[in-house]
Amino acid sequence: MHTSAPEAAATEAPRPRYLTAALYKFVDLPDFPDLRDPLQACCDANGVKGTLLLAREGINGTIAGPEAGVRAVLAHLHADARLATLAHKESWSDKPPFLRMKVRLKKEIVTLRVPELDPNKTVGQYVKPQDWNQLLADPDVVVIDTRNDYEVAIGTFEGAINPNIKTFTELPAWLDAQPALQGGKKPKVAMFCTGGIRCEKSTALMKMRGFDEVYHLEGGILKYLEEVPPEQSTWQGECFVFDERVSVGHGLQPGPHELCRSCRWPLSEADKASLHYVKGVSCDHCFDQRTPEEKARLAERQRQVELAEVRGEIHVGKKMEIPPAPQSEDAPPAPPSASPP
Repeated sequence: MHTSAPEAAATEAPRPRYLTAALYKFVDLPDFPDLRDPLQACCDANGVKGTLLLAREGINGTIAGPEAGVRAVLAHLHADARLATLAHKESWSDKPPFLRMKVRLKKEIVTLRVPELDPNKTVGQYVKPQDWNQLLADPDVVVIDTRNDYEVAIGTFEGAINPNIKTFTELPAWLDAQPALQGGKKPKVAMFCTGGIRCEKSTALMKMRGFDEVYHLEGGILKYLEEVPPEQSTWQGECFVFDERVSVGHGLQPGPHELCRSCRWPLSEADKASLHYVKGVSCDHCFDQRTPEEKARLAERQRQVELAEVRGEIHVGKKMEIPPAPQSEDAPPAPPSASPP
């Protein structure tokens, strides 16, 4: 039996296969090492991939997989009374964002290296995505993008200050070097990041330094792009994300960027038009940081990736003896189709 045109038009497109859940929570977990093995086992049993970080101060990470599997892992986490209110942000994709699952133990779930700082005690005031534009329109508010340079390079909020940091640990020193933030009357400060976690620490730092009016975007840029319509948005560009989507736009739709498989900088179509861009080998940001021998090995890795794609396989890659290109410790995880050098 043939389906009529109206009926076909009414048929809903199938939902993408992979659910991604980004999550974090600052909460005291003195027994965090004991949580790793059961959590890893739960993820493995449910076909869930990604990275989760556990520390005394809480949990942070992103996981992806079949919807039922991801929800099973979330239920496992919520079963711990301390994580019962753990929130997460969801998005969907047709391709697996991750190909490995790692549960790691860390000193901090996001590294700032200010030992006396405790976001479980004091943070800035949350601002809902719907109220963020009004705050940014206040001429007395200093708006700071707390993300790294490669993230800011592809998108940020109109009027935001870019600290040009390569790692989040550089933010305290940058703040110390800003005359407008030192001495006298402290200005109002609004801070934002991808999902909200870095702002928890950065606003806690500002409060610790005597700033009274400190605000941060609740749920981060991702929540803003999810809830605020494009026609009302003050966001410019794309938002970098730490998985194979590379970037997303309004409605969390995957953006046009790709990762350089050598240095992992997000590349636009214009970047890929550069004479220094060689797929899987180099881009404008790293072409002069690789020896000829390293470039030859990267080219061979790319060749193996492409051969695997022709066979309909996913090339997970094998670790290569190539020193890493300069990058921050908050740099995106290794692309699943090519392990980090």
